[in-house]
Amino acid sequence: MSSKVIVITGVSRGLGRAMSDSFIRLGHQVFGCGRSAQEIQVLNQLYGPHSHFAVVDVIDDQAVREWATHCIDLAGAPDFLLNNAALVNKNAPLWEVPADEFSAVIDVNIKGVANVIRHFVPAMAAKKSGVIVNFSSGWGRSTDSEVAPYCASKWAIEGLSKALAQELPKGMASIPLNPGIINTDMLRQSFGAQAGSYPTADEWAETAVPWLLSLSAKDNGRSLTVGERH
Repeated sequence: MSSKVIVITGVSRGLGRAMSDSFIRLGHQVFGCGRSAQEIQVLNQLYGPHSHFAVVDVIDDQAVREWATHCIDLAGAPDFLLNNAALVNKNAPLWEVPADEFSAVIDVNIKGVANVIRHFVPAMAAKKSGVIVNFSSGWGRSTDSEVAPYCASKWAIEGLSKALAQELPKGMASIPLNPGIINTDMLRQSFGAQAGSYPTADEWAETAVPWLLSLSAKDNGRSLTVGERH
């Protein structure tokens, strides 16, 4: 497979970091963002200058605009746009979730995705090519107690992605993706010690990244789960 340009949000840890490592090992060029300046510096030291990482908070629309402009100036429209950055609320009944915590989940998980789409997709649409993967969840297609804000945000991602799929030119794809259950900081926050029975992010990426690279325009608008046939 020829080298692809891949944009990933939330690369400081978890799935974003594991995907970045894996895509780069396979010879692809990654443009990633995260909120941890320390982790972004580590990634640039490891992988620069071919791949580029920036400190960007996806809820800051102007910062996302500037980052997208920089990425597109350097490498053109991305082949894959992976909206991975997300937050989960601390386990609690909905009425006990503080308003600012609820807002933070919505801001990152929904508005942040929209910000990234707003500033990267026009260049992709102009080329009439590229795959947009918006990370959903099993909790974007089902529900559980004490994670209502997170469920709400991921159900929204399913709808947002499918509506976007109807707007894209032929040759592109918008896909809401359930990555599966992976032992990350986010899962440990919700599952506690039980998270240890699931694959690590690095283990997940070994199979998930080649699978992601197989996505194409034929998958437009489909709710997919990593590993399933498509």
